[in-house]
Amino acid sequence: MAKKKATKLDNPFVNQGYVSPEYFCDRKDETDLMLNHFKNGRNITLVSPRRIGKTGLIKNVFYHIEKENKNAICLYIDIFSTKNLRDFTEMFGAVVLNGFAQREKTFFQKAATLLGSLRPVFSHDPYTGTPKMSITVEPSRSQLTIQQIFELLNNSRHDIYIAIDEFQQIANYPETGTEALLRSHIQFAGGVHFIFAGSKYRLMAEMFGSPQRPFFQSTEMMDLKPLDKEVYYDFTNRFFEKKNGSFDQETFNGLYDRFEGHTWYIQNVLNRLYETCRHVKSIDDVNRAIVYLVDSRSPQYESLAQFLSSNQFNLLKAIASEGLVAEPTGVKFIREHNMASASVVQSALRGLLEKDIVYRTPRGYIIYDRFMSIWLKRTFG
Repeated sequence: MAKKKATKLDNPFVNQGYVSPEYFCDRKDETDLMLNHFKNGRNITLVSPRRIGKTGLIKNVFYHIEKENKNAICLYIDIFSTKNLRDFTEMFGAVVLNGFAQREKTFFQKAATLLGSLRPVFSHDPYTGTPKMSITVEPSRSQLTIQQIFELLNNSRHDIYIAIDEFQQIANYPETGTEALLRSHIQFAGGVHFIFAGSKYRLMAEMFGSPQRPFFQSTEMMDLKPLDKEVYYDFTNRFFEKKNGSFDQETFNGLYDRFEGHTWYIQNVLNRLYETCRHVKSIDDVNRAIVYLVDSRSPQYESLAQFLSSNQFNLLKAIASEGLVAEPTGVKFIREHNMASASVVQSALRGLLEKDIVYRTPRGYIIYDRFMSIWLKRTFG
């Protein structure tokens, strides 16, 4: 495989994807720990709320694996959008097949014969022209197809590393026994290493910590915390200093605290500040950047609001006004926000949780999208 050319970015604060360690802040201890687990044959379960940096950490681990091991194939799959075993099988199969194709020039030529039973479909990316494969699975053949994909993995001459993000999604599939099916293949996939990443701590803890579940104690558990504030500040200020600027530390601390260390939101604000400011001197600079980002998303939030019931939207506004709500069905909260009743709040809350619009933390309920929370408070507060 041709060596990738080093990428230099005009704006170093990446808010989507992964570029290289140069633009990735810290996580050295977590990266080293995950690499050590793999070297010693241990699979990993990685848990944290969404947008705190799981994907970036996974891609950073994969970067170092591929740098040290030219025979490695690292595959990442996000199954958040899958609804059943068939969806999973088609997505999983496509990622595996295309991962092999990128490493083996002749893979497309031999795929039709080698994978005839998987019914591969050949096409080209309409924008890049790059050839790609997908598979179509009949619902009744999902289990057999999973078996065939693992046979391909087990017979590979490569070292395979697979990260399955939002893994807790499989617990919602209508088919019974999905966890047991995957576990039965994974436990015998000796040359394949797995990261099971998830954002729902309770579900992931049950899947990997309950003696009644197939994945019980089959991995090393890792709970990802926010980046260290001091380390994150040094990372930030270093890039501003490179363009003969600066970032006031107290101001950075205010930004970090406002989003409780959630990397995705902070990176978006830093990206905007790097574009518009040489010296970030006060929280006013930060607030202007936040307002710009929130306003740019307002059509998206207005559209989303149209799909919510009036009770759901009223509850969402009430949560936004407080930021964090420990007891949304409590008398005090219901009275202060003119909610109809505890049962109405409970029903609305259930709907918002199912849509992943509201998120439950150990301290209470918050709106998952912090920018949306700010938009609601500015617009209706």
